[in-house]
Amino acid sequence: MMQDWNAYRNELKTRVGDFASLNPEVMAGLAKLNEFVARPGHLEPKMHELIALAVAVTTRCDGCISVHTQKAAEYGATREEIAEALGVAIALNAGAALVYSARVLDTHAHLPR
Repeated sequence: MMQDWNAYRNELKTRVGDFASLNPEVMAGLAKLNEFVARPGHLEPKMHELIALAVAVTTRCDGCISVHTQKAAEYGATREEIAEALGVAIALNAGAALVYSARVLDTHAHLPR
């Protein structure tokens, strides 16, 4: 069965709110960081959200996927643009697997014989 992303996002907001009441300083710091990142600059907000989606996939964060998919859509991102950004995430994960595969072989080469 597929995830009900709207229900998940709403529940996540409640859980994050629970955390915020326990540790408001951390949440204030995160809010400030997000404020700086979201400010207009060289990249348009839609691009920020597409990057966030690619990162969300590589970090396997369902909450991030839910929130940033919604925000990307609000900024006008199309399914095709999202799919292109996700292609970058897929390639990056494959590249990371390749790099770490080389590390495994290097580790193996340095094992005592």
